Amino acid sequence: MVLERYRGWASRYLERLSEPYLSWNPNHLSALAFGLVGAAAVLTGLVRSTTPLLFFPAAVLVFLGGLYDVLDGEVARRTHRASARGDFLDHVLDRYADVVLLLGIAVCGYASPILALLALVTLLLVSYMGTQAQAVGIGREYRGLLSRADRLILITAALLLEFLFVIPWPWAPSTPWARFTVGGFTFTIIDVVLVYFVIAGQITAATRARSTFRALPPPTE
Repeated sequence: MVLERYRGWASRYLERLSEPYLSWNPNHLSALAFGLVGAAAVLTGLVRSTTPLLFFPAAVLVFLGGLYDVLDGEVARRTHRASARGDFLDHVLDRYADVVLLLGIAVCGYASPILALLALVTLLLVSYMGTQAQAVGIGREYRGLLSRADRLILITAALLLEFLFVIPWPWAPSTPWARFTVGGFTFTIIDVVLVYFVIAGQITAATRARSTFRALPPPTE
C-alpha cells in the first residue's frame, strides 16, 4: 500500500500519460497490460534455458504492464467509460497476470519454486480479501502493506538487480551478489522479494479480513 500514498501526487502525471490513449477502449488497455506482463513471464521463464540477460527486457515489460494497468482506469475515468464489465475484466486479467508472472519466476532458475508458490497463493489471497469485502457490501478493501502496484514495482526492481548482478563486470567477475547465503540458506534478490510478498501479503490479507469482519453488522438474535 506504499505507492497508494502517492496516488494524488502521481495523478497529474497520469493525466499527461493518458492523453495519447483517450481514444482507446479501456478494455484494450487492460488486455495490453496483461499481454506485456505475460510476455515478461515468458522471458523470465526462458532464463533457465538461455541467458539471465533476459531479466532486463522482462523487467521493462513488467514495468510497462503495470503502467498500462493504471492507465486503463485513468482513461475510463476521464472518458466516462467506467463500467462494471470493464472493472471485472480488469481484475480477471490482473489475476491471470499475477499467476503467469509468478510461474515464470518459479521456473527461471533464480528463485525458489516453493517461495514462488507461497507468494502466488498469498497474492491471490490478498486480492480475494479485497474483493470479498465488496461482495458482502462493505466496499472494496485496499488497505494493507502490499498493493498490486507495490508488487509490480518490486518485481521490476528484483529482475533488474538480478540482471545487473549476473553481468560479469570487470571489477566483480564472480558476481558475488547473484546468489548469497544467510544462515545456511542460499537466496537471490528475487527470493528476498518473494519472502517479502509472503510476509507482507499475509499481514495484508489478515488486515483486510479483520477490518471487513468488524465492519459487518452483528447477527440478530
